[in-house]
This record gives sequence, structure tokens and C-alpha cells, in this order.
Amino acid sequence: MGHPQQGQGHHYQQAGHQGGYAPVPQQQQAPVAVGAGANMKRRNPVGAWLGLPLITFGIYGLVWFYKVHSELHGYDRRIGDSAVNALLSMIFGVITLGIWPLVMWVKLGGRIAAAQRAAGLQPTCSGGIGFLLGVIGFGVLYYQIQLNKVVDRYGATPPGQQVSLVA
Repeated sequence: MGHPQQGQGHHYQQAGHQGGYAPVPQQQQAPVAVGAGANMKRRNPVGAWLGLPLITFGIYGLVWFYKVHSELHGYDRRIGDSAVNALLSMIFGVITLGIWPLVMWVKLGGRIAAAQRAAGLQPTCSGGIGFLLGVIGFGVLYYQIQLNKVVDRYGATPPGQQVSLVA
């Protein structure tokens, strides 16, 4: 009967009634909170993508872009507060031949991925995919689905309520 060598990570616990040692399964520790932020609002992806922009003749698209950037900063202060910059990029983007809005659009994907990491989720949001889907008109739908993953992580916690960040 061999004994495990030192450093192999086997944990044993004495079993009183059998007089021997039994392996104890390792338990995975829950993520430890490293900060706190305000929970974001869960939005209907189809409503944010198609419904409200049609009803408001496109103005809701600007409101959505501003609100998402603002909520991301409120959720995690490490994510820069670029809400005004994002809105101005959309309004005055024609001056830069559309480059400034595209840069802000791609950066939004990175900000959402950072929020997913802060929530303890595997980041699945990609600025590249967001850009490609944005070109064909599905960018808001994609980004809102990705944002809702962060909101859903906290269950029924209302928007603006303090939530813990784990990464």
C-alpha cells in the first residue's frame, strides 16, 4: 500500500468507525467579493434593438448607447465613464467620417466583457463580433443579450441596487 507523495494534494480525514483514512473531496470555494457596484437594468433585447428605435425614429438608439455606457460605469468603476463621449461620438461622428462611432462601438464590446468578468462570468462578449453584427444591423441585439447575462447573474436584484463584484 503506497502513500501519496508530498505535494500531490490528497486530503485525508480519519473515519472513526473504520479506523482508516478516507479521501475528502476538495470543495470549490465561492468567489470572494472584491468590490461593489450598482446593478444594471435588464432590457428586452428585441425591444432595444428594433421596437423602441422604430417607435422613436431612431432616438432611442442614442439613449440606449448613452444609458449602457453610464450603467457599465456605475456597475464597475474600473470601467471608464465614457457615456458622454459615446453619445457625442454618435452625434458628431460624421466629422471623423464615422471612425469615432465605430471605435466607441467596438470598445463597448470590451467594456461588456469586463463587466462579465467582474460578475464572475466567463466573458463571451466580443467587440469584433459586435462590430460585424452592427454592420448588418444586429449589434444592439447582440450587445443587449450579452449585458443581460451580467444582470441575470444577480437574479431579481433591482436596477441600481448594490451588487458584489468578484473579479
